[in-house]
Amino acid sequence: MDVNHAIVNALRAEGVEYLFGFPSNPLFDTGAAEDAGIRTIITRQERTAVHMADAVGRLTSGEEIASFACQHGPGTENSFGGIAQAFGESAPLVAIPAGYDAAKTDTDPKFNSLVNYQQISKSCEQLTDPGAVDETMRRAFSAARNGRPRPAVVEVPKDVFYEEVPEFDYSPSSSNRSGSDPAVVERVADVLVQADQPVIYAGQGVHYAKGWDALRDLAETLEAPVATSLNGKSAFPEDHPLSLGAASKSEPGQLSHFMREADVLFGVGCSFTETAYGLTFPDPEETTIVHSTLDPTDIDKDLTSEHSLVGDARLTLEALVESVGDRVADDRGRFDEVVAEIEEVREEWLAEWLPKLTTDETPINPYRVIHELTNVVDAEDAIITHDAGNPRDFLAPFWESTEPLSYIGWGKTTQLGYGLGLAMGAKLVHPEKLCINLWGDGAIGMTGMDFETAARENIPILTIHLNNYEMASYDTPFSGDFAAVGEALGGYGERVEDPEEIAPALERAIEKTKEGTPALLEIITAKETDLSRPDLQE
Repeated sequence: MDVNHAIVNALRAEGVEYLFGFPSNPLFDTGAAEDAGIRTIITRQERTAVHMADAVGRLTSGEEIASFACQHGPGTENSFGGIAQAFGESAPLVAIPAGYDAAKTDTDPKFNSLVNYQQISKSCEQLTDPGAVDETMRRAFSAARNGRPRPAVVEVPKDVFYEEVPEFDYSPSSSNRSGSDPAVVERVADVLVQADQPVIYAGQGVHYAKGWDALRDLAETLEAPVATSLNGKSAFPEDHPLSLGAASKSEPGQLSHFMREADVLFGVGCSFTETAYGLTFPDPEETTIVHSTLDPTDIDKDLTSEHSLVGDARLTLEALVESVGDRVADDRGRFDEVVAEIEEVREEWLAEWLPKLTTDETPINPYRVIHELTNVVDAEDAIITHDAGNPRDFLAPFWESTEPLSYIGWGKTTQLGYGLGLAMGAKLVHPEKLCINLWGDGAIGMTGMDFETAARENIPILTIHLNNYEMASYDTPFSGDFAAVGEALGGYGERVEDPEEIAPALERAIEKTKEGTPALLEIITAKETDLSRPDLQE
């Protein structure tokens, strides 16, 4: 057995179902992965392949790890952005890029993944010893699966792929969880119960821990409202009366209102990273900050916390539910008051935005697109994501996610063109769902050719292009008939210019996806600049 086939055996033992990437890499070129029953998907560019692997890890809560492979040199260089995005968004995957021949791997100016990927991966190794395949692959998968999920990289010099493995007996990695200190849990329970206006802020760690039920139990026991990060959106059902929605560059009015009023902010499964696309931090001198996270390096990184818990989000939440339950009666008597306040502020906020959401103006206001999308699509049967910039900012406040992992939120490094690969990966994980991505001119220009991958690989997603002929607020005129491009690439394409045609066009496109054809709707929109970003300091 050579190294190539040993790696494939390791992937199968780890439960890998998909290998995404771009030739030339022996894992693709020899047919070894396909022969072992792993579905190989070749994309038009390396970055999209990484994005698809990213989605598989996120939408299975890290239980399934997808792999990525590519050519040495240009392939590894092109994939750098995708790995960096997955690192920033805490998405698990295992990348196996080829490297130059072992004798030349450190020769300038050859691109060396071991040197260059260390800052954007959780672990990064170069496999040069054929006898070390088993331990090297096990370390990579263990790193991706345990603790904070992030990419692991194993570079294999291209000549090493064909060397014989002296002995190979692979045991797959394990996945482990750790709970928070029980004594600190008791102290935090006291803080939460004594708070007059507590707010819970849930991050992506709740998804990875599958802590959705425990989060809901804690909120209902405390009778406390819940906000989420953009990555954590859908961790708490947004049709629940205690939901405040997701914090982002654009967010619901009730979220900012309750953040201003909170005397205790309990963040769970979040990093509290300071970013333009996340929570506007409250003043820690006026608000007691309690931070629960799996990664201890997040504690006091950007936001100083008075109390901190380190451990798996679900285990921590379950422990808090028990401790808080011991301290409160079945009914604290404030549920109706809190819900009424949420609804009052929400209605005021929506009233401000209703004119944009329902306007008949042309070019079409993008908020009208969001409004029609929410009316046509059953959120319970869909998984939706967005691209950077305006598509994210238009969608996030107004789309209500009701099921866990039905929204793939992101925004820390804001790489254009990310959403298409996420939607395709989502469709592979959940073929029964309608998988949607919303993007603009910049994003479709970056990765739009990979719509052909969706057609070629029978991945029937719905992609909606908000075409205002420019990128965000930059005065850079773009052009093109992208509906025609969608048709030319093997899918269904339709251009929409009349607001009354948005809903019928959506219905036609959705029907095409049910028939197995990916659909691209190009909607000609106005250059909208208003965003819902209530000032926390008001």
